[in-house]
Amino acid sequence: MTGARDILTGAQSVIHARITRVQGSSPREEGAEMFITATAMAGTIGGGQAEWQALGRARDMLAQGDMRATLEIALGPEIGQCCGGRLRVALTRLGEHARAAHLARLETAARPHLLILGAGHVGRALARVAVTLPWRVVLVDTRADELAKAPPGVDTRLTPLPEAEIAAAPPASAYVVVTHDHGLDFLLTLAALRRKDAAYTGLIGSATKRARFARFARETDKFIDLSGLVCPIGAAGLGDKRPEVIALMTAQEIFTALHRVSPDVAVTAAQL
Repeated sequence: MTGARDILTGAQSVIHARITRVQGSSPREEGAEMFITATAMAGTIGGGQAEWQALGRARDMLAQGDMRATLEIALGPEIGQCCGGRLRVALTRLGEHARAAHLARLETAARPHLLILGAGHVGRALARVAVTLPWRVVLVDTRADELAKAPPGVDTRLTPLPEAEIAAAPPASAYVVVTHDHGLDFLLTLAALRRKDAAYTGLIGSATKRARFARFARETDKFIDLSGLVCPIGAAGLGDKRPEVIALMTAQEIFTALHRVSPDVAVTAAQL
């Protein structure tokens, strides 16, 4: 899928479509945006016929040389949508300076960090899901051969001291510990919990592993707070141990946790 960076740095003319007003129920909120060229698009204002109308109007503008337009869209049965609200969409042809400003805004948008500590089957499966979401995804391992299998778009860190990556992460990061070694799992999970500012700390395993970790943690640090620990991760998978299922369910847990911390995370940033 074409990303916003490709569109904003490309040779084609660009229309910026942005929801500027919402009345009643709507599939997206004010500020949701798209970047549209004659052959590509990035972002979404909610899909369906409303987005199709905006896309069509933007391409008419590109063909006719128009600079600005406004759409008022009723989200009712006449366009096959049942939200019942109304949208106002502003469409603007972007000049060179405006394109640069949008690109700078998107590239500097704060994205929460997800550190996946362990690049085995589950770690890579989670990375494949997470890289499609509005997060900075970092896959950490001590093994170069496993990191070499990382999916495209994921930052990788080869290090003999993965706990240093935890220490260097920004506040409100998410940590998922899925290494090949139970002892290392325990040390890294403890390091994440000791930060006291994690949005999510997850440890792969079972109820038995959680109990063993709890004993280890309290013997190591009697003041440790275990209330923020998620173990096993991906519990909504109902015991399904396939990496893809664990990854999907864990991503949902992380998304919920990060949304609680930063509900205004810019989804568009993930499309760069």
